[in-house]
Amino acid sequence: MCHQTEDGQPASATTTPHPDHNGENDDFPWHIGVCDAHCHPTDTMSSIASIPRMRTRVLTIMATRSQDQDLVSSAAKQGGISKRSELEEPCPPTGHDRKIIPAFGWHPWFSHQIYDDTEDSTRTDVGRTYDPSSSEGQDQKALHYKAVLSPEPDANFIASLPEPLSLRDFLTSTRERILGASGPVLIGEVGLDKAFRLPWPWKEAEKSDRDVELTPGGREGRLLSPHHVRVPHQARVLRAQLKLAGELGVAASVHGVQAHGVLFEALAGLWKGHEKEVVSRRQQKMVAKGAEDFSSSEEEDWEENGEDPPRKKEQAKAYKPKPFPPRVCLHSFSGSSQTLQQYLNPAIPVKVFFSFSTAINLSTAGGESKFPEVLRACPDDRVLVESDLHCAGPEMDRLLADIARRVCEIKGWSLEQGLTRMRRNYDDFIFG
Repeated sequence: MCHQTEDGQPASATTTPHPDHNGENDDFPWHIGVCDAHCHPTDTMSSIASIPRMRTRVLTIMATRSQDQDLVSSAAKQGGISKRSELEEPCPPTGHDRKIIPAFGWHPWFSHQIYDDTEDSTRTDVGRTYDPSSSEGQDQKALHYKAVLSPEPDANFIASLPEPLSLRDFLTSTRERILGASGPVLIGEVGLDKAFRLPWPWKEAEKSDRDVELTPGGREGRLLSPHHVRVPHQARVLRAQLKLAGELGVAASVHGVQAHGVLFEALAGLWKGHEKEVVSRRQQKMVAKGAEDFSSSEEEDWEENGEDPPRKKEQAKAYKPKPFPPRVCLHSFSGSSQTLQQYLNPAIPVKVFFSFSTAINLSTAGGESKFPEVLRACPDDRVLVESDLHCAGPEMDRLLADIARRVCEIKGWSLEQGLTRMRRNYDDFIFG
């Protein structure tokens, strides 16, 4: 679903592999455990059955809109990872039944379908754009879409759009999904996108020709209109979901296209006032010898004994809700090395990871040329890989192996070193 190049246009799902690899991955050390940090196989539900046979160890499956929230939940119930120790289990060539970690969120491409009825909506210049209690339903719908879309759409375009949904209701249902999950879960895919434009409505001839295997709601090859979602509205939907991640203590997978500065500002606004104290080297040297706290946490004690720490209610009691997520992955990160460095400020209380994909980062000449510099600027313990693919199966495996090889080449890692490092990074991103 979210294949998109840096200019906001959809990228091909069949991106050409690196010429040195010839698409052959028979010698690839899959047994170490390759973790796809971001993908969309529920966009092609017929492909879900192939997940247990894939060589990839973990698929982090994103929900993006109304049509796929239940689909992601269903996929996780069938093949979800239930605890941290399962990540250590190898994935044999014959496959593994437990591979899925779900993420629930509302993507910026569909953020126009949401109206903000949270308490924060009364503090904006726009205010609430939709009143569900009004007897003038169609007028309310038109007022909402005229307020959140630019340029202002005409009546025919508005008629093709769904009735707006309550942001408060969506947050409530997402909270229930997360609290009711039997294993690890994320908020995602959320974010900001200045480049994307809404597709034109379906024509009757197109409806009869559409691929019925694809989950409804996506672009599906339709031409793009000039209409886009106003960034302030996208930001309100984003902040509300990130606050929910902070409330529940779960990580978030974040999309950002041609909006790197605005995205950083949106995140920084959430952690403002919660920055960490940065101790200078001089102050560090003044710490008395032996005064450092080397005591292990209760969780570390459990792990040393080969057991999973008690979670659910016990963890919920220990975690103190915050207005920002504890960990964020900037998926298919397309910013510059300078933008990446912003997120590494030691005062930032959010641990930020960066994932990369062949389909996005290497799909254009511009992306290919800047990729080495950006990757070298990324700390070794923050690197993740992903497919961002809408269909599970061999192609997803191939794309993951390709981007993992590229990362290892640029970082100077052997495949074994690199995959081991990135598997640990993924564990850290999901569980902290």
